[in-house]
Amino acid sequence: MVNAKDVPENLEWSINVTDGTKQVVAVPELRLVNKVWLGSKSVVGGLILTVWRFLVKAWNLGVAEPKKVIHAVKVGLALTIVSLCYYIRSLYEGVGGNAMWAVMTVVVVFESSVGATLYKSINRVTATFLAGSLGLGVHWISYKAGEKFEPIIIGISVFFLASAATFSRFIPSVKSRFDYGALIFILTFSLVSVSGYRVDGISELAFQRLSTIFIGTSFCILISILFYPTWAGAELHRLIYRNLEKLADSLDGYVIEYFDYEAVAEDSNHTKAMKGYKYVLDSKATEDNLAKFARWEPAHGCFNFQHPWKQYLKIGASIRSSAYCIEALSGCMDSEIQAPGIGYLKKHVSNACKTMNKFSSDILRELAITLKTMTKSSQMGSLVREMNIAVQQLQISLRSIPNCLIAPTSEDTTDEPSRKTCITPLVEVIPLTTFVSLLIENAARINGIVDAVNELAGMVDMKHGNSNAKTTQ
Repeated sequence: MVNAKDVPENLEWSINVTDGTKQVVAVPELRLVNKVWLGSKSVVGGLILTVWRFLVKAWNLGVAEPKKVIHAVKVGLALTIVSLCYYIRSLYEGVGGNAMWAVMTVVVVFESSVGATLYKSINRVTATFLAGSLGLGVHWISYKAGEKFEPIIIGISVFFLASAATFSRFIPSVKSRFDYGALIFILTFSLVSVSGYRVDGISELAFQRLSTIFIGTSFCILISILFYPTWAGAELHRLIYRNLEKLADSLDGYVIEYFDYEAVAEDSNHTKAMKGYKYVLDSKATEDNLAKFARWEPAHGCFNFQHPWKQYLKIGASIRSSAYCIEALSGCMDSEIQAPGIGYLKKHVSNACKTMNKFSSDILRELAITLKTMTKSSQMGSLVREMNIAVQQLQISLRSIPNCLIAPTSEDTTDEPSRKTCITPLVEVIPLTTFVSLLIENAARINGIVDAVNELAGMVDMKHGNSNAKTTQ
């Protein structure tokens, strides 16, 4: 047998030519072929691996958030139904070539929540109707004015109405509710008035486009409401009471870690719960959008048509105010100086801090239950009183810190420090006093949350109920 090592890397072929001479032809190296094969194999394998990783991520996202999968299915269903205007000849002859506007409308206005879909659908239909009507009116006036003045009248109308509509988008009340409608108004009016100068039968064209847009928005609204609806109001409601729970967990976590660090040093769940306040601070934009869309939704669940969604924004602002205090607590812990006498001073205020924190976190959790069940808590009044009493006791302990700056040594056996022991510098106890002061300030801000929730309870006429009642998500 011939060993592979005995085969030369470079092969040559000899060819006998008719004139009796020999011509040598070189054969490409075998290694080049192997390199090309291995390179192409690695590229294909890498591509398959990338696609597989993408599919795994998509599957995990669908499992974690099934609402997104449902929304994708709903959009596909709406597009399929609206496409029948193209596939069925009788429908196509009724709307003409403008059937594509129904498909475009579904793509543009279908959103993940009912409120967002209603917001875009109503704005689009209303703006299209107004802009189309004004465009036809301008077209009629310019036509009656004669061919000489027709482009002048159209140009002036486009300038003034487009400028006015664009300026209206800067008005806060218009921007919050009709920003999308103003944009569609500018687009539609410009399209109708300008195209009407060269196109005959502009009124029929405008009617067909309005009808197809109405068809598209109607199917979007029906499918969004009838098939597994996602209500922006319910999402906002759920976000607010979950933020209250996260805030309570964060508050408990920082107080426990500050005074009993060894007990929670190896608990990863505890560390994750402590960072819950960050989600609260990042939720403002989501709250604003959900409240904006919730105002467009009909009555659903326990929420009436005129449900005070703005009050939820006030509650959210109060919750974030408390979250900023907890963020300051985190910074205070990071900058603390571990002096010899700090342990004694912590022990001096530990019980008062833990007592006040217990009532503070209980109030936050009770408020969360109140919002979940939409019933007034029978324990809220007593919890607030106990928290305020605990705040007063903590303030007394805080005032007595200057008398405790003399820390006991290891030789002291009595509870009171001896005058002969070392003195803790004042600068080293500033983080402790700051931490305690922030707890007191946070209690005042929790009172603000209680007032905001009580105000909501009065607006929606909450009934009194058992705070320990079973709740549903």
